[in-house]
Amino acid sequence: MSKLFPYPLLVVSLVVTWLLLAGFSLNQFLLGSITAIVAAWGFAALGPAKPRLRRWDLLLKLFAIVFYDIVRSNIAVASIILHGGKRIGKSNFMAIPLDLRDPTGLACLAIIITSTPGTAWIDYNSARSVLILHIFDLVDEDAWLNLIKNRYEYLLREIFE
Repeated sequence: MSKLFPYPLLVVSLVVTWLLLAGFSLNQFLLGSITAIVAAWGFAALGPAKPRLRRWDLLLKLFAIVFYDIVRSNIAVASIILHGGKRIGKSNFMAIPLDLRDPTGLACLAIIITSTPGTAWIDYNSARSVLILHIFDLVDEDAWLNLIKNRYEYLLREIFE
C-alpha cells in the first residue's frame, strides 16, 4: 500500500488544494487525485529523508508563536512603510550561532524566518553552524538573538532532536 500511496497526507493535501482552486466536481476530483498520486510518486522517487518528530505536542505551541509573530511583524512593517520610512533601527545583517542540526528543523526555521515580514534567511554555514539573517529594522541585536534561539530554535530542537 505504501508503494501506491507513499505520502498519503501529501496526496490528500494536493487533492483538497486542487478542489479549492478548480471547484468541486467529479471530473476535478478524479483529475486532482490522479495528479496528486503521480506527484507523490515523483516525490518518493527523490528519496527524501522522513522527518522524525520527538514531541508532537509542541507543534501547536510552535504554530501559535509563529502565527502571533507573523501578525505582529506585519503590523510593524506596515507601520514603518505607511509612516514614510521613519524608523528607529536600520536594515542590517546578523550572524546567529545555531545549536539545531536536524535538516528538517533547519528547513522549518528557514520557513519561519522567511515567512515573517522584515526578516530573511540569507545563508547558513553548516560547518560552523552559523545563520546569516537580514533584518529590515534592526534595533537590538540581543533581542533578535534571544528571539531566534529561545523562541524558535529551542522548540524546534525539542520537536526534532
